[in-house]
Amino acid sequence: MIQVHELTKSYEDLRRGAFVALAGISFEAQAGQIYGLLGPNGAGKTTALRILSTMLQPTSGFATVNGCDVLTQPALVRRQIGFVSTNTAVYDRMTAWEMVEYFGRLYGLQPDHLRERMDSIFARLQMNEIRNLLGAKMSTGMKQKVSIARAIVHDPPVLIFDEPTSGLDVLVARALLNTVAELRDQGKCIVFSTHIMREAERLCDRIAIMHRGHILAEGTHEELSDRNDEPDLEELFFQLISQHDQCDVDTLASLTS
Repeated sequence: MIQVHELTKSYEDLRRGAFVALAGISFEAQAGQIYGLLGPNGAGKTTALRILSTMLQPTSGFATVNGCDVLTQPALVRRQIGFVSTNTAVYDRMTAWEMVEYFGRLYGLQPDHLRERMDSIFARLQMNEIRNLLGAKMSTGMKQKVSIARAIVHDPPVLIFDEPTSGLDVLVARALLNTVAELRDQGKCIVFSTHIMREAERLCDRIAIMHRGHILAEGTHEELSDRNDEPDLEELFFQLISQHDQCDVDTLASLTS
């Protein structure tokens, strides 16, 4: 479903010179699987997801989504994905129904099929009570439901979640995670970015631990624990990051000595 190979992204900074946001990452995510990108802010998670969703172009390497190349076939990729983040805008002057309908029409769904999809989604996400509510009057949790609904209205095989629970209260966050798990059970390929250990442990079938543009380790929770002799994901996370940072310090010291 998703293949990422030696993906890099660098920017030119007038003060610091070249800044490397992604340093040649590779991974694969399959249908019926939640693939987690776990890392602190600045790890490169969002950069990777923006490349997968064709919002950014990579500096080098390649990525495909359901067989479509993100660089040479961006329009086809966009039809294969739904994208959800905490920064997804909700229009103040449109109701929940109008927003989801608008995106369904953008994807070319026929009116009868679109209505059927929307009725099903609004029932599944328990959105009928906010069906006619304007975006300006929605709570954060309501807006997130609308974001999910419009991301799945065209029934894409691939879903991308970029730290979707950030800023949500515990009840809304739990409901969102349950929805993500249900979508996985429906056979969707899901890439889920988070910096919250509990979410990664509970939700993800495979986890890539990211730091400063690198994937430090990748595998199931059990594989990561066995490989590093550390059953606690949080301890493993900090252990790998500390080792990576120390390696950078040692490298810099050897270059300047």
